[in-house]
Amino acid sequence: MPKHIGIVACSYPGAALCYQTICNEGAKYLGEHAHPEISLHGLPLSDYMGCIEKDDWQGVADLMLISAEKLAKAGSDFLICPDNTIHQSFPLLIEKSPLPWLHIAEEVAKVAEEKDYKKLGVLGTKFLMEGPVYPEKLSEKNIYYLTPDLGKRIKINDIIFSELVYEVINPKSKEYFLSVVDVLKSQGCDSVVLGCTEIPLIVLPEESSLPTLDSTRLLARAALKHALN
Repeated sequence: MPKHIGIVACSYPGAALCYQTICNEGAKYLGEHAHPEISLHGLPLSDYMGCIEKDDWQGVADLMLISAEKLAKAGSDFLICPDNTIHQSFPLLIEKSPLPWLHIAEEVAKVAEEKDYKKLGVLGTKFLMEGPVYPEKLSEKNIYYLTPDLGKRIKINDIIFSELVYEVINPKSKEYFLSVVDVLKSQGCDSVVLGCTEIPLIVLPEESSLPTLDSTRLLARAALKHALN
Protein backbone atom coordinates (compact mmCIF):
# COMPACT_ATOMS: atom_id res chain seq x y z
CA MET A 1 0.00 0.00 0.00
CA PRO A 2 1.26 3.52 -0.74
CA LYS A 3 2.18 5.64 2.24
CA HIS A 4 -0.33 8.20 3.52
CA ILE A 5 0.83 11.75 2.65
CA GLY A 6 0.21 14.58 5.11
CA ILE A 7 0.20 18.14 3.73
CA VAL A 8 0.90 21.00 6.15
CA ALA A 9 -0.72 23.96 4.42
CA CYS A 10 0.21 27.60 4.90
CA SER A 11 -1.27 29.60 2.00
CA TYR A 12 -4.12 27.83 0.26
CA PRO A 13 -3.28 28.18 -3.48
CA GLY A 14 0.11 26.50 -3.10
CA ALA A 15 -1.35 23.74 -0.93
CA ALA A 16 -4.17 23.19 -3.41
CA LEU A 17 -1.76 22.99 -6.37
CA CYS A 18 0.40 20.50 -4.49
CA TYR A 19 -2.62 18.34 -3.61
CA GLN A 20 -3.91 18.54 -7.19
CA THR A 21 -0.54 17.50 -8.62
CA ILE A 22 -0.31 14.43 -6.40
CA CYS A 23 -3.83 13.39 -7.36
CA ASN A 24 -3.36 14.02 -11.08
CA GLU A 25 0.01 12.31 -11.37
CA GLY A 26 -0.76 9.42 -9.03
CA ALA A 27 -2.75 7.80 -11.81
CA LYS A 28 0.45 7.33 -13.84
CA TYR A 29 1.66 4.87 -11.22
CA LEU A 30 -1.48 3.48 -9.62
CA GLY A 31 -4.02 3.39 -12.42
CA GLU A 32 -7.00 5.46 -13.48
CA HIS A 33 -8.37 7.81 -10.80
CA ALA A 34 -5.94 6.42 -8.19
CA HIS A 35 -3.53 8.23 -5.88
CA PRO A 36 -2.08 7.71 -2.40
CA GLU A 37 -4.16 8.61 0.61
CA ILE A 38 -3.74 12.31 1.43
CA SER A 39 -4.68 14.40 4.44
CA LEU A 40 -4.30 18.18 4.58
CA HIS A 41 -4.41 20.54 7.52
CA GLY A 42 -3.91 24.27 7.44
CA LEU A 43 -4.01 27.04 10.02
CA PRO A 44 -4.84 30.55 8.76
CA LEU A 45 -2.09 32.31 6.84
CA SER A 46 -2.63 35.26 9.19
CA ASP A 47 -1.35 33.15 12.09
CA TYR A 48 1.86 32.43 10.22
CA MET A 49 2.32 36.02 9.04
CA GLY A 50 1.94 37.30 12.59
CA CYS A 51 5.01 35.26 13.53
CA ILE A 52 7.01 35.82 10.33
CA GLU A 53 6.68 39.59 10.47
CA LYS A 54 8.05 39.52 14.03
CA ASP A 55 10.93 37.25 12.98
CA ASP A 56 9.48 34.65 15.37
CA TRP A 57 10.53 31.42 13.68
CA GLN A 58 9.91 29.38 16.80
CA GLY A 59 6.32 30.58 16.62
CA VAL A 60 6.16 29.39 13.00
CA ALA A 61 7.58 26.02 14.02
CA ASP A 62 4.96 25.71 16.77
CA LEU A 63 2.18 26.32 14.23
CA MET A 64 3.61 23.72 11.87
CA LEU A 65 3.78 21.24 14.74
CA ILE A 66 0.08 21.77 15.46
CA SER A 67 -0.68 20.64 11.92
CA ALA A 68 1.87 17.83 12.17
CA GLU A 69 0.22 16.43 15.30
CA LYS A 70 -3.22 16.51 13.71
CA LEU A 71 -1.99 14.84 10.54
CA ALA A 72 -0.22 12.15 12.55
CA LYS A 73 -3.50 11.43 14.33
CA ALA A 74 -5.21 11.25 10.94
CA GLY A 75 -2.86 8.43 9.96
CA SER A 76 -0.28 10.21 7.80
CA ASP A 77 3.07 8.43 7.38
CA PHE A 78 5.15 11.48 6.45
CA LEU A 79 4.71 15.21 5.90
CA ILE A 80 5.32 17.87 3.30
CA CYS A 81 4.78 21.62 3.42
CA PRO A 82 4.10 23.41 0.12
CA ASP A 83 5.43 26.72 1.42
CA ASN A 84 9.08 27.66 0.96
CA THR A 85 9.29 30.57 3.40
CA ILE A 86 8.28 28.68 6.53
CA HIS A 87 10.93 26.02 5.88
CA GLN A 88 13.18 28.46 7.72
CA SER A 89 11.67 26.91 10.87
CA PHE A 90 12.69 23.36 9.98
CA PRO A 91 15.64 23.16 12.40
CA LEU A 92 13.29 24.22 15.21
CA LEU A 93 10.59 21.62 14.55
CA ILE A 94 12.17 18.53 13.07
CA GLU A 95 13.26 16.89 16.33
CA LYS A 96 9.84 17.48 17.91
CA SER A 97 7.86 16.30 14.90
CA PRO A 98 5.80 13.13 15.28
CA LEU A 99 6.51 12.25 11.64
CA PRO A 100 9.37 12.59 9.10
CA TRP A 101 9.30 15.37 6.50
CA LEU A 102 10.46 16.00 2.97
CA HIS A 103 12.17 19.40 2.56
CA ILE A 104 11.01 21.49 -0.39
CA ALA A 105 14.35 23.20 -1.11
CA GLU A 106 16.18 19.90 -0.84
CA GLU A 107 13.92 18.40 -3.50
CA VAL A 108 14.46 21.41 -5.77
CA ALA A 109 18.23 21.18 -5.27
CA LYS A 110 18.19 17.47 -6.19
CA VAL A 111 16.47 18.21 -9.50
CA ALA A 112 18.79 21.16 -10.21
CA GLU A 113 21.76 18.86 -9.68
CA GLU A 114 20.24 16.18 -11.93
CA LYS A 115 19.76 18.75 -14.68
CA ASP A 116 23.30 20.08 -14.16
CA TYR A 117 22.17 23.63 -13.48
CA LYS A 118 25.03 25.73 -12.12
CA LYS A 119 23.48 29.07 -11.16
CA LEU A 120 19.86 29.43 -10.11
CA GLY A 121 17.79 32.57 -9.89
CA VAL A 122 15.62 32.32 -6.77
CA LEU A 123 12.21 34.01 -6.64
CA GLY A 124 9.89 33.99 -3.64
CA THR A 125 8.74 36.11 -0.76
CA LYS A 126 11.14 38.74 0.55
CA PHE A 127 11.60 36.54 3.62
CA LEU A 128 12.64 33.59 1.45
CA MET A 129 14.90 35.53 -0.93
CA GLU A 130 16.73 37.06 2.04
CA GLY A 131 16.64 33.95 4.23
CA PRO A 132 18.73 30.77 4.62
CA VAL A 133 16.44 28.11 3.13
CA TYR A 134 17.87 27.92 -0.41
CA PRO A 135 21.43 29.07 0.36
CA GLU A 136 21.82 26.14 2.76
CA LYS A 137 20.43 23.46 0.45
CA LEU A 138 22.10 24.74 -2.73
CA SER A 139 25.50 25.13 -1.06
CA GLU A 140 25.38 21.45 -0.10
CA LYS A 141 25.43 20.66 -3.82
CA ASN A 142 27.84 23.45 -4.81
CA ILE A 143 25.17 25.23 -6.81
CA TYR A 144 25.36 29.01 -7.04
CA TYR A 145 22.29 31.23 -6.78
CA LEU A 146 21.21 34.81 -7.31
CA THR A 147 18.23 36.81 -6.08
CA PRO A 148 16.80 40.03 -7.55
CA ASP A 149 17.90 43.38 -6.13
CA LEU A 150 16.13 44.92 -3.14
CA GLY A 151 13.58 46.95 -5.13
CA LYS A 152 12.54 43.88 -7.12
CA ARG A 153 12.40 41.74 -3.98
CA ILE A 154 10.01 44.22 -2.38
CA LYS A 155 7.74 44.38 -5.43
CA ILE A 156 7.71 40.58 -5.86
CA ASN A 157 6.80 40.22 -2.18
CA ASP A 158 3.94 42.72 -2.59
CA ILE A 159 2.54 40.87 -5.61
CA ILE A 160 2.67 37.57 -3.75
CA PHE A 161 0.83 38.79 -0.67
CA SER A 162 -1.63 41.17 -2.32
CA GLU A 163 -2.48 39.01 -5.35
CA LEU A 164 -1.11 35.48 -5.62
CA VAL A 165 -2.15 34.20 -2.19
CA TYR A 166 -5.70 35.11 -3.28
CA GLU A 167 -5.19 33.46 -6.70
CA VAL A 168 -5.37 36.83 -8.45
CA ILE A 169 -3.39 36.76 -11.71
CA ASN A 170 -2.78 40.28 -12.95
CA PRO A 171 -1.37 40.55 -16.50
CA LYS A 172 0.89 43.45 -15.48
CA SER A 173 2.24 41.40 -12.57
CA LYS A 174 2.89 38.50 -14.94
CA GLU A 175 4.86 40.83 -17.22
CA TYR A 176 6.84 42.04 -14.21
CA PHE A 177 7.76 38.53 -13.07
CA LEU A 178 8.84 37.56 -16.58
CA SER A 179 10.96 40.71 -16.86
CA VAL A 180 12.70 39.80 -13.59
CA VAL A 181 13.44 36.36 -15.02
CA ASP A 182 14.93 38.05 -18.09
CA VAL A 183 17.24 40.08 -15.83
CA LEU A 184 18.34 36.97 -13.96
CA LYS A 185 19.14 35.34 -17.31
CA SER A 186 21.22 38.37 -18.31
CA GLN A 187 23.12 37.97 -15.04
CA GLY A 188 24.17 34.43 -15.91
CA CYS A 189 21.46 32.28 -14.34
CA ASP A 190 20.69 29.08 -16.22
CA SER A 191 17.36 28.37 -14.49
CA VAL A 192 14.92 29.98 -12.09
CA VAL A 193 13.42 28.59 -8.89
CA LEU A 194 9.75 29.42 -8.47
CA GLY A 195 10.34 29.51 -4.73
CA CYS A 196 6.95 30.70 -3.62
CA THR A 197 4.42 27.94 -4.16
CA GLU A 198 2.02 30.40 -5.82
CA ILE A 199 4.51 31.66 -8.43
CA PRO A 200 3.81 28.69 -10.76
CA LEU A 201 0.34 30.16 -11.16
CA ILE A 202 1.78 33.27 -12.84
CA VAL A 203 5.13 32.16 -14.34
CA LEU A 204 4.46 29.39 -16.85
CA PRO A 205 7.36 27.35 -18.29
CA GLU A 206 6.52 28.22 -21.89
CA GLU A 207 6.57 31.95 -21.08
CA SER A 208 9.80 32.01 -19.07
CA SER A 209 13.13 32.86 -20.71
CA LEU A 210 14.78 30.42 -18.28
CA PRO A 211 13.95 26.80 -17.46
CA THR A 212 11.75 26.78 -14.36
CA LEU A 213 12.13 24.76 -11.18
CA ASP A 214 8.56 24.66 -9.92
CA SER A 215 8.98 24.04 -6.19
CA THR A 216 5.30 23.19 -5.69
CA ARG A 217 5.12 20.44 -8.26
CA LEU A 218 8.62 19.14 -7.54
CA LEU A 219 7.65 18.67 -3.89
CA ALA A 220 4.40 16.98 -4.90
CA ARG A 221 6.25 14.58 -7.21
CA ALA A 222 8.84 13.81 -4.55
CA ALA A 223 6.03 13.05 -2.09
CA LEU A 224 4.34 10.82 -4.63
CA LYS A 225 7.53 8.84 -5.27
CA HIS A 226 8.20 8.57 -1.53
CA ALA A 227 4.69 7.31 -0.93
CA LEU A 228 5.13 4.64 -3.59
CA ASN A 229 8.63 3.57 -2.56
